[in-house]
Amino acid sequence: MAMSAAVVNDVVAWILLALAIALSGSGHSPLVTLWVLMCGCCFVICAIVIVGPVFKWMTQRCHEGAPVDETCICATLAVVLAAGFITDSIGIHAMFGALVVGVLLPKEGPFASALVEKLEDLVSSLFLPLYFVSSGLKANVATIQGPQSWGLLVLVIFTACFGKIVGTVLICCLFKFQFRESIALGFLMNTKGLVELIVLNIGKDRKVLNDQTFAIMILMAIFTTFTATPLVVAVYKPARRTETDYKHRTIKSQTSSTKLRILACFHSSRSTPSIINLLEASRGTGKRQGMCVYAMHLMELSERSSAILMVHKARRNGLPFWSKGYRLDSHYAAAFEAFDQLTQVSVRPMTAISSMMSMHEDICSTAERKRAAIIIIPFHNQQRLDGSLATTRTDYRWVNRKVLEHAPCSVGILADRGLGGATHISTRNVSHSMTVLFFGGHDDREALACGIRMAEHPGISLTVVRFLLEPEAAGEAPHATLSGNLNTERSVDEEYINEFKENIPGNDSIKYEERGIYTSEDAVSIIHELQNCSLFLVGRMPVCDILLELNRSSDCPELGPIGSLLISPQFSIAASVLVVQQYRSHLPPDLAFPLEEDLESR
Repeated sequence: MAMSAAVVNDVVAWILLALAIALSGSGHSPLVTLWVLMCGCCFVICAIVIVGPVFKWMTQRCHEGAPVDETCICATLAVVLAAGFITDSIGIHAMFGALVVGVLLPKEGPFASALVEKLEDLVSSLFLPLYFVSSGLKANVATIQGPQSWGLLVLVIFTACFGKIVGTVLICCLFKFQFRESIALGFLMNTKGLVELIVLNIGKDRKVLNDQTFAIMILMAIFTTFTATPLVVAVYKPARRTETDYKHRTIKSQTSSTKLRILACFHSSRSTPSIINLLEASRGTGKRQGMCVYAMHLMELSERSSAILMVHKARRNGLPFWSKGYRLDSHYAAAFEAFDQLTQVSVRPMTAISSMMSMHEDICSTAERKRAAIIIIPFHNQQRLDGSLATTRTDYRWVNRKVLEHAPCSVGILADRGLGGATHISTRNVSHSMTVLFFGGHDDREALACGIRMAEHPGISLTVVRFLLEPEAAGEAPHATLSGNLNTERSVDEEYINEFKENIPGNDSIKYEERGIYTSEDAVSIIHELQNCSLFLVGRMPVCDILLELNRSSDCPELGPIGSLLISPQFSIAASVLVVQQYRSHLPPDLAFPLEEDLESR
C-alpha cells in the first residue's frame, strides 16, 4: 500500500513540477503553463492507449520457463528513452516519461522479472548513487548560519513531518485502519527520495531556491528518510498477533477424528525431497481424517528490486501467499503438486519473503492462522559429499531458535542426511526404520507420538528405546533442573508408555525395549548400537539427570543434548535426525535460557 500510495504521490508531484517549471520561466506567457499541462495530459493518455497494449502483447509472448526475447528488452528501453525525450521536449523533466512507462509495464510474468534483473544492477549500483552524490555536492551546509537559519531548518522539518504523517493517519483512520498501521504508513510516506531530489535540483538550477534554502531542504530530506526505518520498526509489530483458540497444537493431542495440519518449511531444493519423504511417512492410515500440509518456501528479502518485485507478486495484504494455480518457483511447486496427486494429502504451496530478522514471524503467524499442529523446519547445517554436516548460513540457525521460542504449536527441526535419497519415494516403495530415543519429559512424549503416527505407514518399522536410570546412578546424579516437578513428569511418562505398550500386541511394525543406564557414556554406547536406521526421533529437552552434562557441552542448544550428539562430527552416523519440541503455552525459563543467551550475543 505504501508503494502504491507513493507512486500516486509522485505522479501528482510530477504534474505540479511541470507547472512549476513552466511558471518559473522568465518572460513566458501564462498560456505556456496551460500548454505544458495539456501536453502532459495528452502524453499520459497516448501512453495508456498505445504503449499499454503493446506491453501486454510482449508479456503474452514471454512464456514461463522460456528465455525472454532480447528484442522485447531493447524495444522497452527504446520506449523509455523516447518517453523521456518527449516529456523533456514538452517542458517536463525526462524522468516523468520514464515513470509513466514503468507504471504501464505489467508487474507479473517472466518479462517483468527479466527486465528488472537486467537493469537493477546498473541503475541501482551506478546511476542512482551518482545522482545522489551530485545532489550532495550542490548542497552547501555552511550557508546555514545563525539561530534564524537553524530555526528555519527545524520549522521546515516539523512542517514536512506533521503534514505528511498527520494527513496519512487521518485518512487511514477514516478507512478504519489500525492505529499502529496508520502511524507506520505515515512514517513511510514521510520519506523523501528521488522525486524530491529532482524537484530541488530543478529549483536550484532555475534560481528558484538559493543555496541556503537548497541546503535546508536537502537536510530535511536526509532527516526524514534516516528516521523512517527505526520509527517504523518501533511502531509496526507484525509479530503481535491475536491468540487463536485451537486445541490441537501438538501431535500428541491428535485423534483419529482430527486432520493433522503440518507447516513444512524449506530454504532450497536440497531439502525438498527429504521434507516430502518425511511427510509421506507421517501420513498415517486411511482410518484417520487425513493430513493437510502447508509447504512454505522461505526466501530472504533483500533491497534488490527483483526481490521487492517478488514480494508484490507473492503477497496479499502483507501475508504469505498460497495458491495451487500460482507458481513463484515452478520447480518447488511441481514437487509438492506431484506429492499431492500421488497421495491423499492436501498440499498447499506457500512463499514467505521476508528479512532474516522477521522470518520467524511469518512462520509462527502462518502456523497459528492455519492451526498447524507442528512446524517442520530444516537444520541450518546441510550434508556435504563426505556425509558430514556443514554450516550454510548462521542466520537460519537464528531463525530456528526464534521459531522454537515463539511457535504456537510443536516444532520439529530436521537434520537431514538424505532421508529417502534425492527423490520422493512412492508409497509402495517406502521402507524406513525409525528409532525413538525416549528418556522422558514433554518433548520425548511428543517425539514418541510422531513415531507412533509414522508406524501406521505400511513401509515404516518403529523401534522405541526407553532409557531407565538405574537406582544407584539416580542417587549419585545431581538433582535435575529441567523440570519443576520431576516426579510428576515420571508419572506422566509411565502412564503414556503403558498406554503405548497396550497397543503394541498384534503390530509387528513396532518394537519396544527398555535399557538401563548408569552414566551418559552408557546412553551414548547404546545409541551407537542403534545407528543403522533411517531416522532418529528425539525430544529437544529430555528429562534425565545424567544428560545435564551433555546439555552443558552442547554446541547446538536448539537441538538439545541428544540431538546435538547425533549430529556431531564425532558421532558418525548416516541417519537423519528429527528433534521435536512439544508446544507449551509458556516456555520454562531454564529451557529459554540457551536461546536468549545466544540471541543477546548477536
